[in-house]
Amino acid sequence: MTEMKEPDPEVAEYLNALSSMDHAAVQAARRALVALGARAIEPLWEARAQADDLLRWEITRTLVEIQDPRVTDRLVQILIDDPDPGIRWLAAEGLIRLGEASLGPLLEALVHHSDSAWLRQGAHHVLKALATGPREPVLRPVLQALESLEPILQAPIAAQRALADLGLIR
Repeated sequence: MTEMKEPDPEVAEYLNALSSMDHAAVQAARRALVALGARAIEPLWEARAQADDLLRWEITRTLVEIQDPRVTDRLVQILIDDPDPGIRWLAAEGLIRLGEASLGPLLEALVHHSDSAWLRQGAHHVLKALATGPREPVLRPVLQALESLEPILQAPIAAQRALADLGLIR
């Protein structure tokens, strides 16, 4: 049996404040969690599981503002499974801000979860923004696959090739 880790009281206090109706308290809590950086990532992610739409949005915004590559997998997961399009859009914008660090996890997700229309939509947005400079010829086929008539079949193949070409195979 695994032992439950006690939540960090400081992080728990800020997480509580994220669901406040007081806008100033929410902003202050978000700034404090962002300042905590990596220390806040796991508690934020765990809180997301029981959160309503508004709190999930605040959690996602906080993860985006932390701007740590360790949030990349979580932002990709939001693209796959969050039912709120605004939250998915926010996660996609966060992946764009993370730039190169988001490519591996995003392309890997396309290989394994191309059946997710939400992921395909978010990935298209992210890849379109990141397909510049020397990455453009490598990412263009993935974008074309996402725009094809059979993206569920074509995107994983194109994403796997892009991972190999970028040297990002895990």
